[in-house]
Amino acid sequence: MKRKLFSVLLSAFALLLLMGAGPVPEQDAAMLAEEESTALNGAVLETETQSLIKAGGAEPSAADELAKTANTQTLTLTEDRDNKLFFDGVAAPKTLGKIQRNGVTYVDLGPTAKQLDPKAQLTWDKKAGRSVVTTDKLSLTVYVGQYYVEANGRYLYLGEPVKAVDGHIVLPLTVIAECFDATVTWDNATKSVRVTRGSGAIKPGSQFYNQNDLFWLSRVITAESGNQPLKGKMAVGNVVMNRVASPVYPNTIQSVLAQKNQFSTYKGGRLANRTPNAASVIAAKLVLDGGVVEETEGALYFDSSRGSWASRNKTCIATIGGHKFYR
Repeated sequence: MKRKLFSVLLSAFALLLLMGAGPVPEQDAAMLAEEESTALNGAVLETETQSLIKAGGAEPSAADELAKTANTQTLTLTEDRDNKLFFDGVAAPKTLGKIQRNGVTYVDLGPTAKQLDPKAQLTWDKKAGRSVVTTDKLSLTVYVGQYYVEANGRYLYLGEPVKAVDGHIVLPLTVIAECFDATVTWDNATKSVRVTRGSGAIKPGSQFYNQNDLFWLSRVITAESGNQPLKGKMAVGNVVMNRVASPVYPNTIQSVLAQKNQFSTYKGGRLANRTPNAASVIAAKLVLDGGVVEETEGALYFDSSRGSWASRNKTCIATIGGHKFYR
C-alpha cells in the first residue's frame, strides 16, 4: 500500500492547510551484492540513528529540506467550509482543518484524533519536532521531517516528510485512520469523505511483523545499504520483496537471499551473524508494512558497480545514494 504526503499547495481561493522479471541470471555473482567495505559498522550506525531519533527523528536530508523552506512558507489552517467530512455519519466540526488534493484528504492530526477517539491526548514537543497521540489502545508518534509515522510499533511510510507549523501536524486522513483502525471511503453521490471507526487502534507490531522475515530483511538491508538514506534502504528491501512476489523467484525472503549468484552477503552465514542497525530495522518494518519507494517501484535488481549484468541487460529506473535500481 502506497502512502504519499502532499507537496505544499498554493491556491488563490483557499489558504493552505497547516503545518507519498526476468529469469535469474548466473553470469555475475556480484550482480546484487554491495561490497562489504562500503557498509558502515552496524554499531556506529545504530548509535547515530538513535541520536537522530532523540533529536527529532528526521534524517539529515529531511531536516535540511525543512530548514530551506521554513522561512518561505506561509501555512494556515482552512476550515471545513463545505462540510464534506463525516465520522460515522456525523459531520466533522467546521474548525477541523482539511484540504483535498489529487483525490487525497489531508487533515490536522490533533482534531482528527479527537474525532476518532474523544479521549485521545496529544502532546507537542516543539524542540524535538515531535507530536505524540495516546489513547487507551494507541500510541502514535510523528516527527516533523520524517518520512513515516510509528503507531503501536508499526511503521507506516508516507513518501514525503511530515510538515508542521506552530505545533500543528498535517497527515493524509487515510494514514491517521489506519492508525486508529478506521476506514475511509469516498461517497461519490454526495461528494463527501466518510470515516467509519473500527477497533480504535492498529494491530501492534509485535503481532503484525513476521519475525523471521524481519530477521533476514533487516540484515540484508544493513549489509547492502547500511550507509544509504532511508529511501535507499527501503528500495533494497523493495527489490527483495518484489522477487518474493514474482513467480520467477523463491517465495520467501531467506530463499531469495540464498539464491546462487545473487546476494554475496548471504554466503557462509555472514548475513545471519550480522547485527542490523536501528535504521535498517525501521526500513525493513516500513517495507513489510507495505511501504514502497515510488521511484524504484517494480525493481528486481540493484547494483553499485559499473558493468554489472543488470546495467548491461536491464533498464535503470532510478539512482538512490550509491545504488542504481533496474527492472
